[in-house]
Amino acid sequence: MKKIGSLFLIVAAIGFLGSGTARAQFPIKIPKISKPKTEPTPDESSQPAAKTDSQTSQMAAATGGEDKPTIAKDSIQIRAYTVGEYQGKGDTWSWVPEMQYRVNGPIPSGSQLYADFTLSGAGGSIKFDCKTGETTAGHWWKTDCGGNDLPRAKAITYTGPVNFGIKLRNELAGTDSVLFTGKMKIARVHSNLTGPTAVNKWVYYVDHDWNLPIGYIFLEPDDIKGWNYPELNFAFWTRGPESDPYEPHLFHNGKEVGKMYYEGEEVGKAGCGEMEAQNNTTHDTEPEGQFNWTRWKCHFPNVKAWDKSGGGPGMLGQPYLLSSGPGDYEIKILFKGHLVRSIKFAVDAQGKLVDNGIAASNKLGSDRVVVPVQVIGDSDGQWSRNAWRTDAFYGNPLTGFSAP
Repeated sequence: MKKIGSLFLIVAAIGFLGSGTARAQFPIKIPKISKPKTEPTPDESSQPAAKTDSQTSQMAAATGGEDKPTIAKDSIQIRAYTVGEYQGKGDTWSWVPEMQYRVNGPIPSGSQLYADFTLSGAGGSIKFDCKTGETTAGHWWKTDCGGNDLPRAKAITYTGPVNFGIKLRNELAGTDSVLFTGKMKIARVHSNLTGPTAVNKWVYYVDHDWNLPIGYIFLEPDDIKGWNYPELNFAFWTRGPESDPYEPHLFHNGKEVGKMYYEGEEVGKAGCGEMEAQNNTTHDTEPEGQFNWTRWKCHFPNVKAWDKSGGGPGMLGQPYLLSSGPGDYEIKILFKGHLVRSIKFAVDAQGKLVDNGIAASNKLGSDRVVVPVQVIGDSDGQWSRNAWRTDAFYGNPLTGFSAP
């Protein structure tokens, strides 16, 4: 009876904190791309990061202050969608582009987004429209296109460098403009199929090693108390099969913080159970998952930026408040008992994240703070550690960013 009673009190205490700690994820082979939607760009009231006056004006110029649409380059996700045939024959596999991205408004009435992929050195191109909606300044539009929606006749077997552009035409205004240009590398690996008919059944992929040193720190409103009680979150990339034993730990001045216990057991444990973005293969390879890149969203339920709710501490005490400990912080991430990542950031006296200005200067239209991620050990397998210098964001590296 005591064990049941203790368990009840733990559940009740977590619910009282209103942290929304019960989260689940269901890995799938081909992630379902969300429907296109328009959302407001975060304004100053919803941006908890501490900014200088110049950084704030840069963010305004990057979002609501623009009179032309821009692409949030860190929102672009492209993969090679492998097609199980080529020119009507099933013994050879091919590919078509599949992509999603976010456009910072305004998008005028009558506009049509489209993509144009050019095969370097091989000639030819693949063009296709992307779902488009009219969007006002200060809002953004998320869209996806290509992949399974494209005719099989567009599929190709080419590998090598590919240039592409995201464009916007408007036949009402008689305009056709380029919003973004990029480049990527298409490679292939053999599928896990065997036998004489499987010789040309290649699985195609886009190399995304440049993602690994790039991470994000951000606050999110509490499920109940909102921005009076925001929670610390972060996101980082890994390479390899999807798995979720990543264990984040937060340190301030060399001491671990953000831990709460009840009868000797930790409650509200930090975790990385949400796959926020994936660049994976559409078919299995051997070994499995070697060309999967995943961005994990991680939560610290027991770490709040500040407490302006007026409710006082819960039955387990007060969660750790960043406002009580301004200065430098470090997130250390364990994977199967080994240290695999280190992420450093700073907090001001109000508990706000100190903004380094990278998101604003690169017109990302986001309130997340972009941070360097130190990749430690070999859990990601062999990867190109200098790819971020030239290949990041499809040939558009972040201004002001430097990897550890």
